[in-house]
Amino acid sequence: MSKLTHVARVLLGLSFLVFGLNGFLHFFTPPAPMGDALTVFTGLNAAGYLFPVMFGFMTLSGVMLLAGRCVPLALAFMAPVLINIVGFHLAVDPGGVAIGGFLTVLEIFLAWSYRDAFKGMLAAKHTPAV
Repeated sequence: MSKLTHVARVLLGLSFLVFGLNGFLHFFTPPAPMGDALTVFTGLNAAGYLFPVMFGFMTLSGVMLLAGRCVPLALAFMAPVLINIVGFHLAVDPGGVAIGGFLTVLEIFLAWSYRDAFKGMLAAKHTPAV
């Protein structure tokens, strides 16, 4: 594994682990959302299940990346989270799009580095094993 792949995996893993754990432990307080961002967060929080599930997948994915285990699965878990982070910032709060963009670049780089693991998932047609 190249050093760049290792660095990207650790950076992305640490980011997701820290922000995922923060969703449960609240060891740092992010800036309070305002305006449309507050409306979005209030609605998502009202669902009750979404944030715990998201923070759980973020934490699990971060641990998997840092351990170097099941990396393609961790990347698959992270993809929808990153899509929503970037989409939220593009649509509602452009100030945070740089961090989401940077994490997305790391995700894409790692997905490319592990591209052989995704070949089966991306095949147009499969036959069941049973």
